[in-house]
Amino acid sequence: MKDVNIGICGLGTVGGGTWEVLQRNARLIAGRAGCNLKVARVASRRPRPDLGLGDTPFSTDIYDVVRDPSIDVVVELIGGYDEARALVLAAIAEGKHVVTANKALIAVYGNEIFAAAREKNVIVAYEAGVAGGIPVMKAIREGLAANRINWLAGIINGTGNYILTEMRAGRAFDEVLKEAQALGYAEADPTFDVEGTDAAHKLTIMASAAFGVPLQFERAYTEGISRLTPYDISHAEALGYRVKHLGIARSREDGIELRVHPTLVPVENLIAKVDGVTNAILVDGDAVGQTMYHGPGAGDEATASSVIADLVDVARVVVSGSEHRIPYLGFEAEAVTDHQILPAEEFRSAYYLRIQALDKPGVLAKIAAILSDQGINIESIMQKESELHDGHIPLILLTHTVLEKQVNKAISEIEALPEVEDQVVRIRAENFL
Repeated sequence: MKDVNIGICGLGTVGGGTWEVLQRNARLIAGRAGCNLKVARVASRRPRPDLGLGDTPFSTDIYDVVRDPSIDVVVELIGGYDEARALVLAAIAEGKHVVTANKALIAVYGNEIFAAAREKNVIVAYEAGVAGGIPVMKAIREGLAANRINWLAGIINGTGNYILTEMRAGRAFDEVLKEAQALGYAEADPTFDVEGTDAAHKLTIMASAAFGVPLQFERAYTEGISRLTPYDISHAEALGYRVKHLGIARSREDGIELRVHPTLVPVENLIAKVDGVTNAILVDGDAVGQTMYHGPGAGDEATASSVIADLVDVARVVVSGSEHRIPYLGFEAEAVTDHQILPAEEFRSAYYLRIQALDKPGVLAKIAAILSDQGINIESIMQKESELHDGHIPLILLTHTVLEKQVNKAISEIEALPEVEDQVVRIRAENFL
């Protein structure tokens, strides 16, 4: 059986997991790939004696892998932007296929990388970068190839989902974040996780494959969860909703919505029931309807599962000598269209609004009149006399679906009322039934 030589760059969590699964399941993987996936060289900033690399050549210079003429596939697992970009482009220039788990690299530099790979007719595979062990890109790009994708929505950051799950019990954001860091769910600098950047990277990639548009991470609307309070989470529950940090991409006639933000989801929706560090993505296609992809979005061997699945796909091509390449984002280059990414003011959503208002006759009528003037219908109202404080009472409204610019105008007018204290709290709401 032929060997396909692999060079692994990076022996961190995912790199170590990839090595171990390749060794443990070598015979099974070879049977599926039709060849032996041989790790012929490894490079990492720090050695990993615990992995038992044996006679496998090891270097602290990642470019040793690229320069090795025997290597067929370079596996980039070093993470980050600039160094990973330089490594991947160098590998492509040498005519080597690439497998990566780096969602930031693909979201930001993917257009450039795919163009370079197309010139060299090499494969760049990145399943592990989007949802860890969940093979959602293969589903979108291949399994749903017959469908016009209408929208997709997902919990695509486990750290944020864990925090919101724990906050339902009344715990504060800062407290749960510290716990998530202690458990290893959140980084020492959790900004990418809690402010939505990580989810926006993943959403950008999925949306490009779903709708056949270039990667446009810089146009994704991103809002984090750090300003959410247990108060709003509990009141959303009282209204029959659960707050989830979602990435949502929706195709419309006038453009594409590409957004990450806290979202109220009816508790009966499947995605509302996904708790802890688990990820889940819903995809709606015109032929198949809704499908859901659920599982671990991170972790050493879970992510390694997707890395190795990509390696198997690449190895089959190497062994067959085929010149055919599955398009990087599921669409041939000439079929990719630069469809407009809509600005936030053009989003369509329902809204949860919390207004701190004076408890006196006529105030609710003024607020209702402002909403009506902007064409906003109210679905439900909650007002608790027990929460009266300094003459003010929280008024919670849930609206029907409207354009965001209508809500922006209404909020500005409501906040200008002398009877209203503080800023209006706004959380978007979606129903995926």
